[in-house]
Amino acid sequence: MFKITRKPDRSTRSHGFLNHISSTFEAFLYYTIFTYYFVSTRMYSVNYKQVILWFLMSCTLLQLKAQKGIEIGGHIGASHYFGDLNPDLKISDPGLALGIKFRRNFNHRVCIAAGLDYGRVSGSDQDAVNAFERSRNLDFHSNIYDANFTLEFNFFPYIHGTSDYYYTPYLFGGFSMMRFNPKTTYQEQNYALRDLGTEGQSVGGEYFLMAGSLVYGAGFKWDIDRDYSINVTLSGRRMLTDYIDDVSGEYDTPTSSRDDIASVLANRSEDPNFGTVGTQRGDGRSHDVIYFAGIGIMKYFGRLHCPAISKDIYF
Repeated sequence: MFKITRKPDRSTRSHGFLNHISSTFEAFLYYTIFTYYFVSTRMYSVNYKQVILWFLMSCTLLQLKAQKGIEIGGHIGASHYFGDLNPDLKISDPGLALGIKFRRNFNHRVCIAAGLDYGRVSGSDQDAVNAFERSRNLDFHSNIYDANFTLEFNFFPYIHGTSDYYYTPYLFGGFSMMRFNPKTTYQEQNYALRDLGTEGQSVGGEYFLMAGSLVYGAGFKWDIDRDYSINVTLSGRRMLTDYIDDVSGEYDTPTSSRDDIASVLANRSEDPNFGTVGTQRGDGRSHDVIYFAGIGIMKYFGRLHCPAISKDIYF
């Protein structure tokens, strides 16, 4: 690592610190306003035009200059599902999550990242405390594959190869495409629920097994040497579908062309009066959410530039 032999005087350091606070607050304020708008007011009707607009506006609000370089790495952690079969936000059955990531640094503050993530999620009414949900008696499990693209904003200047600016918390947001396939186990055999039309979907009219999502999250970067850093992240995927768990609408009778097992798995309640046609099976007003938590290592590929001795690094 390089060292700067002459420190700036107190007035220069104070000026730099004030600039740091000002620029951080301004960038964070813009970032928060646009993220809040798309997460809160559009959570049930997000489309890709809105996500792309948010991404482009975020890019124009932040300076794109200075340090260049790329990072490549991987991470391991846990994935978890929240939705109709886990509406109480319980963390009861996390699944294994793995992923790889590519990051392109624009400067000490801003970078873009692309990643591929794998996870396993599940949910069951047997874990519920609500009487309706326990009587409904549905469950699912699914492997998920997520391709994501995000913009990251560092709270502190983050410069590889320095002894002063080697760590920072950060926020990120963007979009992804996720592949899923909800299944259930019945009499020791797995069944793909989408193919059974459990909510009365016609043959060929089933929901897609791939859907987009709005990505958001936070993390922490910490250099362990000039080339490698540890990254800890927590990220969410607000899905543009409510069928990660195969539960969204009302009870219906599976079409006659379905196998007999379709009727059995559409309504698994032990109460013969539960789940009549037209009654509520799920809540389609609120889409499913997937969370990933992980820790990983990134390797930096790029030149390590020494700044001018008197240069104010807070920008």
